[in-house]
Amino acid sequence: MHSITLRFLASQSTPLVANRIPGGTVLRWVDEAGLACASAWAGGASVTAFVSGASFLQPIQSGDLVEVEARLVHTGNSSMHLAVGVRSGSIQGGELQPVTQCVAVYVAVDEQGRPRAVDTWTPETPGDIALAQRVKAHIEAARAAQ
Repeated sequence: MHSITLRFLASQSTPLVANRIPGGTVLRWVDEAGLACASAWAGGASVTAFVSGASFLQPIQSGDLVEVEARLVHTGNSSMHLAVGVRSGSIQGGELQPVTQCVAVYVAVDEQGRPRAVDTWTPETPGDIALAQRVKAHIEAARAAQ
């Protein structure tokens, strides 16, 4: 599986700030979707290696419908690079609006926690190729800035 979409209601049991879901909670959802996508592709355990580029465009209100999509865009020997996007909106309908987008890298690991090989994924559509190029450029820029 090279993509996964999680849909759920922003729970009122989540600690709120001014009736808004905190950014840290949104980032947890990003990591959960990314981990699910990466682990499915790897056919086993994966760990988060890198998350970058999350800028929040609008808040998520308690009770909003939330959609978190994680898409595999590139594989290395043991790594999986993903584009993750979050959208939200009213449960009563209407178009979901972008909340944030980011890049995440996960590494497949064996039972001892050591990196292990993953199958190669090759983008095929022009949209997938362009997305893979943007993600790769983002990761390279972030690593160069360290």
